Amino acid sequence: MKTEDLKHALGAGLLSFPVTHFDAEGNFNAKSYAEHVNWLSGFEAATLFAAGGTGEFFSLTPEEIPQIVRVAKEAAGKTPIVSGCGYGTNIAVSIAKSVEKAGADGILLLPHYLIDAPQEGLYRHIKAVCQATGMGVMVYNRDNSVLQADTLARLCDECPNLVGFKDGTGDIGLVRQITAKMGDRLTYLGGMPTAELFAEAYLGAGFTTYSSAVFNFVPGLALEFYKALRAGERARCEEILNGFFYPFMAIRNRAKGYAVSAIKAGVRLQGFDAGPVRSPLQDLTAEEISMMEALIEQHKR
Repeated sequence: MKTEDLKHALGAGLLSFPVTHFDAEGNFNAKSYAEHVNWLSGFEAATLFAAGGTGEFFSLTPEEIPQIVRVAKEAAGKTPIVSGCGYGTNIAVSIAKSVEKAGADGILLLPHYLIDAPQEGLYRHIKAVCQATGMGVMVYNRDNSVLQADTLARLCDECPNLVGFKDGTGDIGLVRQITAKMGDRLTYLGGMPTAELFAEAYLGAGFTTYSSAVFNFVPGLALEFYKALRAGERARCEEILNGFFYPFMAIRNRAKGYAVSAIKAGVRLQGFDAGPVRSPLQDLTAEEISMMEALIEQHKR
């Protein structure tokens, strides 16, 4: 996919990150994963992200990532597939090259490993990854990797294939400065955990769209919320927030890492053999799974 086409695809609608399926031994379950991705591609997600944060990128080996991308590409039909990418510069460059060969349409560059970095270091890291591939690249402002507006502008000047900016900081002042400075040079993606809780504020700050984790198991409801938000139907948005998203948030907040674990539990409850999460995450308790089951039952489409 041409970088400009990917930029437009990213901004064309709702985005989502399929969970990565594992078997009982913790190995990648390609069959179940393909079934799930194929099911999701039947809904109106503009782009799906393979091996992203919700897909437990942090627990995957670099060798597993292109395998996951290949399965996703085959299962998704015409839906574009963007791959997770990250770690230190050399590893990130290697992953970018391997997933490009595997057929990815672009990469999302997740934060580098462990340490905080100065703006010049972030600039060199992201530039090296962008220049290692012909695919479109999205950067992810989060945790120890937070670009300032001037640094992002430098990267856009140097890297024509830098097409997207995703934010997971919640710093509306910074993201508004970035959207004001960069204008339509980039597609802007909301990336807070359970992004629907922040979607209205991000759209008001000039963001294009957001990624929905719950699309993994309630895609119809996720799309209904997205369309109501876009249509300015605030009462309907608040009804869905109060009926589904705030109760889901209460489950998600019961333990660290449940932003992924609860999503995977939801996928299993919808009949897909997604398997357990990998350590250092933990799966929901039996009580919490019952809570998830009741919530899903209330919002079946």
